[in-house]
Amino acid sequence: MRALSGHGAVELILVRHGESLGNVAASKAGLSGAEVIEVPARDADVDLSPLGYEQATALGSSFSRLPPSQCPDVVLCSPYARARRTAEMVVGAAGWKVSLLVDERLRDRELGVLDMLTARGVELRLPDEARRRRWLGKFYYRPPGGESWTDVALRLRSFLSDLEQISGRERVLVVGHDAVILLFRYLLEGLSEQELLDIAGTNTILNASVTRYIRAEGHGPWTLQSFNIADHLLEQGVTLTEHGSDADVRP
Repeated sequence: MRALSGHGAVELILVRHGESLGNVAASKAGLSGAEVIEVPARDADVDLSPLGYEQATALGSSFSRLPPSQCPDVVLCSPYARARRTAEMVVGAAGWKVSLLVDERLRDRELGVLDMLTARGVELRLPDEARRRRWLGKFYYRPPGGESWTDVALRLRSFLSDLEQISGRERVLVVGHDAVILLFRYLLEGLSEQELLDIAGTNTILNASVTRYIRAEGHGPWTLQSFNIADHLLEQGVTLTEHGSDADVRP
């Protein structure tokens, strides 16, 4: 992201990637009671499912109806394939002539030794980690080799600091992951751990959903305009999908 003097962004549009092949595999593993999620690639390389491509295209089509004054000036995305593909499909379907930039700080939370394990798999194969996770809760629990939510929040703080430096009162669209969007809420709204976990425990960030923040002057606090909206999919006859992470978020 370029760092220039002047007012910061006036609008921040947060998009979760479309349904991924990993989402599908995780849901299948959970329903079958499996211990291991049979993902088709390493996490960074997992692509969208066919439905995920439809969702990303539908989102881009809905954005194509925005007047030029409301279109984003820059699109940033996680380097993970499911987010990059979503960003590319959105930009193409919307017909935008904008920069598409990859920022590794927007990547999904790294799960370390828990990677590819279902909740049941963690309980059976790593019982000590399961107990530690229950004790600490999702906000502070860091699996060996992985990240806690607070770790992700630290890199997002760096991202938001850069966002304050862009010039021209720009509108910025970010394509990322469910945990990233929830942690943006934590940072932008100044939430407590409990407030964040209450939101996470009662909401699943929908695939290809939109969360929007605004601030008319380009500086100061952000105002949440809308959260987790996916009406654009229903309007175009595209299936909604809810693929959340572990709902047991509290210590």
